Amino acid sequence: MPYLVSADLPRDNAGRRFRALLDRPGILRLPGAHNGMAALQAKAAGFEALYLSGAAMTASMGLPDLGIITVDEVAFFIRQIARASSLPVLVDGDTGYGEALNVMHMVRVFEEAGAGAVHLEDQLLPKKCGHLNDKKLASPQDMAAKVAAAARARRDLVVIARTDAAASEGIEGAVARARLYIEAGADAIFPEALTSVEMFRDFRARLPGVKLLANMTEFGRTPMLTAAEFEALGYDMVIWPVSSLRVANKAQERLYETLARDGSTRAMLPEMQTRAELYATINLSAFEALDASLVASLAPAWDHELQPGGAGS
Repeated sequence: MPYLVSADLPRDNAGRRFRALLDRPGILRLPGAHNGMAALQAKAAGFEALYLSGAAMTASMGLPDLGIITVDEVAFFIRQIARASSLPVLVDGDTGYGEALNVMHMVRVFEEAGAGAVHLEDQLLPKKCGHLNDKKLASPQDMAAKVAAAARARRDLVVIARTDAAASEGIEGAVARARLYIEAGADAIFPEALTSVEMFRDFRARLPGVKLLANMTEFGRTPMLTAAEFEALGYDMVIWPVSSLRVANKAQERLYETLARDGSTRAMLPEMQTRAELYATINLSAFEALDASLVASLAPAWDHELQPGGAGS
């Protein structure tokens, strides 16, 4: 049924639903969804929670991932994904859009928009994709203050602290930061850009009992591992942040090349979602049925004879 029907909306908020999924046995799989359509398709495939990547958001807007979009722009993406799918969403909060007070504002805006979880990172602006070189890190104390601000501002939002320190400070430095962030109130840790299975295993061993998130991004520093392999290494969550956007962008590139060459989309028809498939995905028939039921059940009868000034007055 359409999300407009209140009986079909989740009864619990996104934060509590995300936490319940995280507390279940097994690894929580979080595919990236860069818009509402991707969210619907991921849900149809059986996923129970989603990830909203800052890199995917900015790329979909034609911008680089340098922390230059705003809280309100991100909230627009959160609302459409949460509204379309009704699934809890882990949102990339970049560096928090400022200092501690800005982080608190971000948490409130994201939670009101429908986010179930957020992760903050310990880079300085202009931030970079975690798999690039020359990232500049905030001090551990400044990042811990942001984590504490996020934990204080949230109602039920799950707060995940990301550290990019492994590249410059090694596992020892990344683990030390992670312990500080947990003390500050983080619910889980996201060690970014680990480059080997041994690093993932070592990080896990040094933080027993701490919830950990793995990032399985393509074309980066991390070796290609499956969700089952990350689970075997002891990780609790895995994200595929930009995969949906990469596939969509490649398909669009082929479309425009074909259209420019042929002056027609005929050659691309086998690769297109059909009109019937589109309408089924967005549940058009249910919206139409809902509209018809409202007209049928809520339109009041109008008896001219009983109206003021009518024949019966």
